[in-house]
Amino acid sequence: MNRSAATSPLARTVTVACVGALALTLSGCVYSAIPTDEAPRPSSSAPQETAEPEGAESGVPSALTFDAGTALPASAYIEWGDSLMADDGWEITSPDDGNGSWTHGTVDGTCTAQFWQGFTGDVDTVPGDDSASSDAILATLLQTDPATVTAHASDGTFSYQVGGNAGVDHRRLASGQDDRNWIMAARAFTATGVGVYLLVDCTGGDVEAVFAEVVDKNPIIAY
Repeated sequence: MNRSAATSPLARTVTVACVGALALTLSGCVYSAIPTDEAPRPSSSAPQETAEPEGAESGVPSALTFDAGTALPASAYIEWGDSLMADDGWEITSPDDGNGSWTHGTVDGTCTAQFWQGFTGDVDTVPGDDSASSDAILATLLQTDPATVTAHASDGTFSYQVGGNAGVDHRRLASGQDDRNWIMAARAFTATGVGVYLLVDCTGGDVEAVFAEVVDKNPIIAY
């Protein structure tokens, strides 16, 4: 099941400041900046549902590497395919209010998966450089500078068009404290001016395994 179009700028979802970010280690800063379910939602009006047209994959690259992403048509539509809505192992913990952000949680309460999709007009993106711009999304979320993120982030992949089909490059950060661990991954699409992110946050669970499950089951869809 796919989500409706997102209209919210990214910075409006950031609610926890990391004061003196550059004076801290990145892991300490980003851990304190994990978004929470109590965060206020963006207030822009809800968009209308957008039906996926026939031949949705035509006109978009067969894989969305960082380089291939620049070949996306400017009119291409990017969204999460959300299969967790129908997964018995997950439940909705923060519903989608139509503004681009929602959260699922495992039924045992150990992990959450927060999704976002929307415009990146308030992010310091780099035209034609989806990798650097993905770091800029992470930097905006964590209220630090992109160079600091770049020094600590690594590459990964989201699924593309269908679950289990790795094909969308992303940038990711991981950290933790005590028995709580998290992974945050983001991808900017500079050709279209939109982006996505995923935050998997586990207390006592295997965050890498859960992140892999979420990525496998929830592809990025482009048409």
